[in-house]
Amino acid sequence: MMGSYLGIDVGSITTKLVVLDEGDQVIAKVYLRNSGRPLEAIQQGMETIFTQLGHSVPIAGVATTGSARHLAAYLVGADLIKNEITAHSIAVIDMFPETKTIIEIGGQDSKVIVLRKGVVVDFAMNTVCAAGTGSFLDQQATRLGISIEEFGALALRANHPVRIAGRCTVFAETDMIHKQQIGHSVEDIVAGLCDSLVKNYLNNVCRGKEILSPLVFQGGVAANRGIQKAIERELDTFLIIPEHFDVMGAIGAAKLVKRAKPLKTQFRGFDLCQKSCSTRGFECGECGNQCEVVQLLVDHQVVACWGDLCERYRQSINGIAHGEEKRQIANKH
Repeated sequence: MMGSYLGIDVGSITTKLVVLDEGDQVIAKVYLRNSGRPLEAIQQGMETIFTQLGHSVPIAGVATTGSARHLAAYLVGADLIKNEITAHSIAVIDMFPETKTIIEIGGQDSKVIVLRKGVVVDFAMNTVCAAGTGSFLDQQATRLGISIEEFGALALRANHPVRIAGRCTVFAETDMIHKQQIGHSVEDIVAGLCDSLVKNYLNNVCRGKEILSPLVFQGGVAANRGIQKAIERELDTFLIIPEHFDVMGAIGAAKLVKRAKPLKTQFRGFDLCQKSCSTRGFECGECGNQCEVVQLLVDHQVVACWGDLCERYRQSINGIAHGEEKRQIANKH
């Protein structure tokens, strides 16, 4: 039986899982909110994936990416861990090899990746402000009393988009409230917000980058037609939006582990979703480092540990005898 490959992308706000078959076709995928609980989100995602598959599919390899890629890797037993720039780039290059720029806007961050002849030559990520990201747009949609699905459609119906100060979330929200109070329509305010947030993204994240077409737009915000049209208007170009625009990082991770061809996967299995999973942290006082150690527990057993500079706790998990562990620690100090 042919194997399949699982890619997991765990970000600040959302968790994405994708299963690819041997032909790189998406046979199962899930996009869900973390709600501040990445472990539970990963378990829920795995349960959903297993249900979608509908039958036992052998997983030949697992890779993780995103800001919580290490946590996800420890939990599921990943064979490969890759940063999100690499994962997103591979997914796009395989589908659209002529691409020169990737715009990726997700729940909490945004990035631009510059490609030339299928190679990443530059990239940048927002590191300070969340203006323009999915979480901020969600907040403003809620405040305006509309669903995020309506947001883009309303922007397209605007007659006279207003100017919104989009350089940061606080100023943008304050300006929106002011525009509402003086009587501007919701459509014009939403369109103005889309325009200003796109300008903020281009002026900050893309500053100094050579933005050329073909240009791919992906991430959860790619579903927002108002943002899409604002980008096309500002750059005077047409955007390519992939079919699976919301899970491209997970697709890239799955493709990368397939290329790595692990001899035997470390995947813990889909029954992980039925197990108790948690983390606990403490400060080690054994030496002056005072490491903040984090342990991952599955069914109340410690299966992974990180944060200990001398690897005292990681060594004990790997079955190193206590006496030998002490000698190794002493040698490192």
